[in-house]
Amino acid sequence: MRVLGFMSGTSLDGIDMAILETDGTRIHAFGAAGEAPLEDALRDQIRDAIAAGRRWERGAPEPNLFPAVGEAVARAHHAAADAFLASHGLSFADIDLIGFHGQTVVHEAPVRGTPGRTRQLGDGALLARLTGRPVAFDFRTADVTSGGHGAPLAPIYHVARAEASGLKPPLAILNIGGVANITLINRAGEITAYDTGPGNGLIDSWVEACGLGRFDADGRLAAAGQVHEDRLIEMMAHAHFGAQGPKSLDRYDFNLDGVQGLSPQDGAATLTAFTAEAVARALRPCAAAGVIVCGGGRRNPALLQQLSLRGGKPVITAERAGWRGDAIEAEAFAYLAARTLKGLPISFPGTTGVGMPMGGGRVVEAG
Repeated sequence: MRVLGFMSGTSLDGIDMAILETDGTRIHAFGAAGEAPLEDALRDQIRDAIAAGRRWERGAPEPNLFPAVGEAVARAHHAAADAFLASHGLSFADIDLIGFHGQTVVHEAPVRGTPGRTRQLGDGALLARLTGRPVAFDFRTADVTSGGHGAPLAPIYHVARAEASGLKPPLAILNIGGVANITLINRAGEITAYDTGPGNGLIDSWVEACGLGRFDADGRLAAAGQVHEDRLIEMMAHAHFGAQGPKSLDRYDFNLDGVQGLSPQDGAATLTAFTAEAVARALRPCAAAGVIVCGGGRRNPALLQQLSLRGGKPVITAERAGWRGDAIEAEAFAYLAARTLKGLPISFPGTTGVGMPMGGGRVVEAG
């Protein structure tokens, strides 16, 4: 199948798109990949939905604005894909299936017997009607309902991507988006994965709070500052870091309290070290020779330097491994869409904590 995958992450920077030719087991070919920025109006709508989601009490009806934002997300994905396909001489008729992650506005991990909760906004049925193609979506709910974390879901794709590259385990694959997550593949090919801690999200929030833009471009702010190790130790006392995986996070499970009162430069440096130190804890018992870094965080030299320093392993960007660093998650949801259509599992005990390998996602036809 030729599958178009979408990903719009918690950094709210854009819609990633990628085409794979896959049967849900092997990757047969890599098609075009690209990105469309989120319009400011839609970003504001999503932020309003996130704020409403954080106030949403369990058992209460969903916030009233969710359906309208879900429709807007679907229409934005359709417009982005229409332009993307046309720029590569393609149309929706050339696509067999669409993998649509949607926009996460709520993610709560299960805690001491209390099930988790996750919500991605995006009207899959509307997207199917607009594109005329079947759409796989809502990938996380089934896992969460069955007691899993619903995240991370990319690990099974990381295995397929590594195989397509001829890479042999043990391997460590790190994705740094709003939250950072890691996939560890041992010599026997067994997978473990979990969210390590904050990714770019806290750094972005700090830069915005300082009135210096939406993110730390090229890590320049962090590079000009000093890491406050005492503050870092306090932040690493968070309960997440003492828990065993599988474990997951929402971007807003951490806040900026730990860097209040610091200069913009020192705050950025300390938060960058925080992301790196959290990853380092995951890497220390890992036998992989290095870590392959995907996602937007790989573009931050200050973060890569801290990862190398604190993790004690060589840091290999996705491009150096022959991968498309900006497209990995969109590729992953193309792959997961194919697996969903075929009834193959997408989450596993070692990745989300679910009791057994299980499928997930729903497929809606264009009609």
